[in-house]
This record gives sequence, C-alpha cells and structure tokens, in this order.
Amino acid sequence: MTSLPADSVPRLVVAAPSSGSGKTTVATGLMAALAARGLAVSPHKVGPDYIDPGYHALATGRVGRNLDAYLCGAELVAPLFLHGARGCDVAVVEGVMGLYDGAAGEGELASTAHVAKLLRAPVVLVVDASSQSRSVAALVHGFASWDPKVRVGGVILNKVGSDRHEALLREALDAAGVPVLGVLRRAAPVETPSRHLGLVPVAERGPEAVDAVAAMAALVSDGCDLEALVALARAAGPLPGGSAPWTPAPVPTHRPTRSVEKSPPRVAVAGGPAFTFSYAEHTELLAAAGAEVVTFDPLRDEELPEGTAGLVVGGGFPEVYASELSANEPLREAVAELALSGAPVAAECAGLLYLCRELDGLPMCGVLDACARMAERLTLGYRDAVAVSDSALAVAGTRMRGHEFHRTVVEPTAGAAPAWGMRAPERRVEGFVERGVHASYLHTHWASEPGVARRFVERCRTS
Repeated sequence: MTSLPADSVPRLVVAAPSSGSGKTTVATGLMAALAARGLAVSPHKVGPDYIDPGYHALATGRVGRNLDAYLCGAELVAPLFLHGARGCDVAVVEGVMGLYDGAAGEGELASTAHVAKLLRAPVVLVVDASSQSRSVAALVHGFASWDPKVRVGGVILNKVGSDRHEALLREALDAAGVPVLGVLRRAAPVETPSRHLGLVPVAERGPEAVDAVAAMAALVSDGCDLEALVALARAAGPLPGGSAPWTPAPVPTHRPTRSVEKSPPRVAVAGGPAFTFSYAEHTELLAAAGAEVVTFDPLRDEELPEGTAGLVVGGGFPEVYASELSANEPLREAVAELALSGAPVAAECAGLLYLCRELDGLPMCGVLDACARMAERLTLGYRDAVAVSDSALAVAGTRMRGHEFHRTVVEPTAGAAPAWGMRAPERRVEGFVERGVHASYLHTHWASEPGVARRFVERCRTS
C-alpha cells in the first residue's frame, strides 16, 4: 500500500445494533483475512474487555489493544490508537455492545459511536438478519441517521439463511442508501465457547483457537468484499488535528555514575492461562520506567524469576484453575515470602483472589487475611475511584477510573487500609493495602496515570 502520514492510518470500526450480532466474528475474521493478504493489520477493541484482543492478536500477529474513553479519557483515544497502529497498513477496531451504548448514565461516553467519532473512522454495521427481511432497512436507516457525526459506511449481513433471504435483504437496503459490504451464512465452525465471564480466552484453547480464527477468516473472505472494506478504511482521512502517538513515560534522563549504577529492578508479571487479563501498555510503562519485566506462569513455575523485586498479578480466571494454583505450593510460598518482605505487589481481581488465604476452600498464597469464593451474581461496570491509602501504586487522593468484572466475592471486602474508595456508581471502600501490597478488584489502565508505573518501579528499587 502507498505510504500515508502517521495520522492518516486507514481504519474502520466494526459495530452492531446490539451484543450478539457477530461483531467479534466479523472483526476477527476481517483482521485475519487482511493479514493473510500480506497487510500489516493493527487490532483494537473499544471498551475494557481483555478477551477479544487475544483473538485479535492471534488473527494479526500484533498486540491487541483497547480504546476506552472512560478508563483513559477521550483525549487519549487517538494517541493510543496511533501508538498501536504505528507502521501498519490498516486498522480494524471492534466495537462494544450496541453502536450507541456507552457508560451507564454518561450519555455517549465510551460507546463505539464515541470512539468512532474521536478517530473519525467509518463504521461497518454488522446486522443479525436471521429473523428479519424488509425491516432491516428501517433498522439500518435508524442507526445511520441517529447521529450525523457517525458515518455508517456499509453493512455486513450476518446469519443469512438462504439466497432468497439475501435477495430480500438487499432489495430492502437499496432504499436505505447504505451499501452491503458482506453477506455471511450461518456457520457453526466460527462459534467460540463461552462461560461465566464471556468467551474462553485464546490462551486456554490452543489449537482450537487457531482453527476458530482460521474459520472466521474464511467466512469473511468468502462473504465480504475485502477490496471495498479496505477502500472504506482508506477514506477515513486524517485524525483530529494535533493527534500524536502515545508513548510510555520516558526513562529519567539523569543517570547515576557508572561506579554506583545498578541493574534495573526485575518486575515479575503473572501470565499463562490463569492470568490472561492485562493491558499491553502496563508492561510498556514498567519497562519505560526502568524495570526489567519478566513473565512467569503460576500454573507451572515453582519459583518466582530470580531476583524478583516486584510482582504484578493481573486479572484472569484463578477460579477455573484453583486446584492447579493451590497445588503449586512452592510458588505460593515464594509469593507470600516476597510480600512479607515488603516488596511491591500489585494485584488486580484474579491477583486479589490469588493472594487470599483461600479460594473456594482451596489454599492460596495467604498474603491477605481474606477468603474468596464463587458467587451467583456478576459484578460488572465502570467505577470512579480514589486511592484511600498510600501504596506502592499511588498516594492517597489519587483519582482513577476503572472497571470491575467478576463473579466472585472476597470476605472481608476491604482491609484496615483499603485500596480504593468508590465515588460512583456507589460510595464504598474496597481492597487491601498492606506492607508493599496493593490488592483490589478494580482493573485500571495505567496509561491514564503513568505515575503509577513510575512509583511502582521506584519502590522496587528502594524496597
């Protein structure tokens, strides 16, 4: 493709009238189909979800990145997009929920439509046509005309039953003035298994995930006009004036003299199938702050990486792997020993459960005097929070936005020194700050507050 200015990356947003319409199938399949044609594809996901970006990464060979106007602020959406899309031929952005669904009670904030406008990106609307024919024109017309600043550049009809059904849909959409860019038949091979928190992550499926992405790519290649989709992406034009790629916080320019220079502190980051929830920018920020970031797998590794000075245990599914995590007693003891030494430990959601005394009756690390268990109720939503206690991550009073996404409970919900005070949607305290440990259910995006990573690494140097 012809080289374009950095702020004119060809791009489009894959959206839908509602969840369950087929956005992930189409977006992932489109990414994989374009990558198979030799294009460098930049994958993105609107909202806080961690699982879809894993499928995007498998489809493109690049890190899947999130664009969340609530977590990071609207002003960071374009810079974070440009950071991820650097050097790419085209970018595909998968939306979240329905096109106009955003943060509850916040209008359009963090909706797919909001992000599309911030990126000045055309929208491709994926419509589940399985139970309609002529009515599809009214639905598409409504979505295309609701907000004049949102450009719906085409429609992909999903779950079409037959040639006759397709003809009726196309005839109806001719009158709506929105081109049909693809027609997909019902296809079982592209279905991805789900459980209590959504799709099963790529890291847990192995070859099955590879096969599923290949099936999505074949479905999209066969049923969509790829040339027209790329042409639509190339018509996006430049991003809003002044947009520049986001970069991790730079390493301080002051360097100690060689005689006293020390090795960078080693930060161990939990990975593997049990801990798959992480934003790529977190490790980039840690590295930029001067840390050596090393990944380990709590399911398999019996020791922390040698020389670990700090520990980050993010989100995932420890409840699914509770038996295996509990059986790895040497690592549990190593984590407890590190925490008791006062070393910085940052734990989010799954990490919080792992640090508890037990999970569903099985022994965990015992760093926190708390017990975790599965619950009937799903806890899900954005949160406006403020740090209650000074910690390895933030000074008291630091305000951050985050999200919760879990079907477990921890008792008690907070320690003597809570991690966060929730300002909205309800006022409460939550989490634990003990010694160097900061453990909480709240997922945050550190790009919104780079000082978090710098403070954590500095504590690793001095603890």
